[in-house]
Amino acid sequence: MNQSETMMRLAYKALEDKKAEDIRVLDIQEVSVLADYFVIASGSNKNQIQALIDNVEEVLGKAGYTPRQVEGYDTAGWILMDYGDLIVHVFSREDRLFYDLERIWRDGRVIEVK
Repeated sequence: MNQSETMMRLAYKALEDKKAEDIRVLDIQEVSVLADYFVIASGSNKNQIQALIDNVEEVLGKAGYTPRQVEGYDTAGWILMDYGDLIVHVFSREDRLFYDLERIWRDGRVIEVK
């Protein structure tokens, strides 16, 4: 397992542990140089969305990974965490429908994380 896959699995588990909704992983290695994986999830309210992000940051931090950038934390409609080869997107339900990253990045491969 390479570093980007390790980060992706840790982020997925961190989101799952805090009851994120509809967690999806897109493998975009073949279609973009931006990153290897997008992890996309939803939260039901601002506090949960921030808690999801806090948990991802804590879990990945304990494994030695630090985000290059975190955008949108204060408003918590769409928070983006950039770990280089991994980008984590956590949305409110409404913003996820509006921005529809799964449609925009449909050329990426959906990964089932076990």
